[in-house]
Amino acid sequence: MALDQVLVSTVIFASLYSLMSIGLTLTYMTTKVPNFAHGTFITLGIYMGYTAFHFWGLSPYISSPFSFLLGGAVAVGMYLLVLRPLSARGVSLVGLMIATFAVDTIFLGIVNVYAGILANTYHVGNSLTIIYFIADFTIDGIKGLFVAAPAFLAALAVGLYLLLMRTKFGVAMRAAVENADLAGILGINVQRVYVVSWFLAGGLGGVAGSFLPMIAAGSPSTGSQLIVAIFAGSIVGGLNSIFGAIVGGSVVGIAGGLLPTELAMVFGSWVTSYSSVMPVLVMVVALLFVPKGLTTVNWRRLLRTEKKVERASV
Repeated sequence: MALDQVLVSTVIFASLYSLMSIGLTLTYMTTKVPNFAHGTFITLGIYMGYTAFHFWGLSPYISSPFSFLLGGAVAVGMYLLVLRPLSARGVSLVGLMIATFAVDTIFLGIVNVYAGILANTYHVGNSLTIIYFIADFTIDGIKGLFVAAPAFLAALAVGLYLLLMRTKFGVAMRAAVENADLAGILGINVQRVYVVSWFLAGGLGGVAGSFLPMIAAGSPSTGSQLIVAIFAGSIVGGLNSIFGAIVGGSVVGIAGGLLPTELAMVFGSWVTSYSSVMPVLVMVVALLFVPKGLTTVNWRRLLRTEKKVERASV
């Protein structure tokens, strides 16, 4: 069975962008601070996956729990050691945003040092450009990630729905996000909810990062380079909706995969040089029509209105 490689890559990137956007949305919902260090969790996942593959021969599918734990631990540390103390001291939103930039810069340096150790001490020559296509399996010539990434995303969506809608913790989480002060008065441990949310956010970023080098090259700066596209996915879906992040991430991933190819067929191959601009373009267009995100649109009402217009025109 042969599938177009553009389609395969598009589906994979849409799934990975959704994973990344879910994490960013989780951190925003708790602290209301745009976390520009979210890409750090992705980069750590890349190098955790690469370390496990290079030294222990573990596929990213097997080592992804380690990437999840590493990303989650760093995310919790960032919240507890940086953002929560600064918030308690009354630091402004701008100050907190700058703090996330600082954390990202610090970890960029740390990962560069680690890549240097891999190259100089362990003689891993490509430690600054991580690619392990061979770590993936194939099904009739199709990359395994084409099946695994959407399947993981679907399972995650079901799991998040059950967590948020069918458990006491989910009720507590939704209450804490909606009104933290009132939730605290009602006896909900708001800080525990926030810690779990940040752990999930960092973990999902780590898993997405560990899968990424099976489809595209990764480096110490990959997370920082992807942060704009991740924000685009979260914003397009609606920054206050986890399931909106899935929709927005998918839209951005599909647009980033298909638009450059389609436009290149019309205007020439030079268009592909601007593929990194596509997520921003999608975000701008979406915000012009739905400023609060796609999940805020009442689609049923819109469809009913369209049907009424059609009947009136007839």
